[in-house]
Amino acid sequence: MQRAEFLTQFKKGVIQIATPNSTGTGFYLKDFDIIVSNHHVVKDFARVTIKTQKFRKELAEVLFVDTKYDLAFIQAPKWEELPQLELGNYDDLRDGDQVMAIGHPYGLNYSTSRGVVSRRDRVMKGLKYIQTDTAINPGNSGGPLVNMQGEIIGVNTFIIRGGDNLGFALPSIYLKEAIEQYMPQKGVYVERCHSCSFMVNEDNIEDDKFCPNCGAEIDISTVQVSDKVKLTGVAKTIEEILKDLKVNVQIARLGQNNWEVEEGSATIKIRFNPENLFVTCDAFLCQLPKDNIGDLYEFLLTENKKMKYTLFSIYGNDIVIGSVFYETDIERTLGQKIFKSVFEEADKYQKLLIEKFNCRPRLLES
Repeated sequence: MQRAEFLTQFKKGVIQIATPNSTGTGFYLKDFDIIVSNHHVVKDFARVTIKTQKFRKELAEVLFVDTKYDLAFIQAPKWEELPQLELGNYDDLRDGDQVMAIGHPYGLNYSTSRGVVSRRDRVMKGLKYIQTDTAINPGNSGGPLVNMQGEIIGVNTFIIRGGDNLGFALPSIYLKEAIEQYMPQKGVYVERCHSCSFMVNEDNIEDDKFCPNCGAEIDISTVQVSDKVKLTGVAKTIEEILKDLKVNVQIARLGQNNWEVEEGSATIKIRFNPENLFVTCDAFLCQLPKDNIGDLYEFLLTENKKMKYTLFSIYGNDIVIGSVFYETDIERTLGQKIFKSVFEEADKYQKLLIEKFNCRPRLLES
């Protein structure tokens, strides 16, 4: 398989994962009909939000977690056209081999970085890891490490902060072993014992917290359904407002203090910055036209005078409609009016600006 060909395949099969606490990456294995990721990406949640380049966000059940190997399996949705991604043979890997990390670092959709295997069998925490100088960043966790034949030879798991491209991936041999153990129980939530690797579920756990094989303490009751997360302060108020507006907050959540709402053809991003205490609700509509910009500016300024809760602004080459306010000003009644105004006007003005002023559609994130 040529490099361009397998990158196209992975672009369709690499999954974005989000919880109220974090974002990360996963990848779909068609042979087993599961999404693979890291435990620390889905930690404490029974359901997570998943998305691909082609399919919109939806919720998916967490099926399996393993704290020792930092693995998680997620129920694959009934999406069509997901590609066949192959697991490679770790034993064939050699120091110096070229590899690629594929994922969503810092929430940037689908990024690839290329490097070499610095050490194929670096032992850390009692396990072998593939050490690579491939750039791996927060958000890459759970994504595939791929050889030049387009085979998955590892799961990108952690980095050493402050190091110079010191990334570590769990070898595919451990992943294959976990899949083999889990498949006979597929469909049931399972935690693999961190001590003896026994597969623990609600039916065999002893006294609700001990592994039936070795007696190690395991509390599988800590997982939460994401709509029952106990939020406080501004985040809680924002979600109350979104619920009032009939927004599915589980789908809208995008990590901590970030939400994304699709309204018509527009995407609205809501953020709370705890450092400067601002709440922003913005929709990037389209890009400035090549001609007659003066007429457009006059129109935007005229519309701004009419608006009560929102304003047009220009960010670089993008036309934005939104609102910004201090956390102390947010309350449910006012918040509903502000968010609803952005939702309604975003879709309306996006179409108008393109049709009337020849504004250029924005390039969609991919």
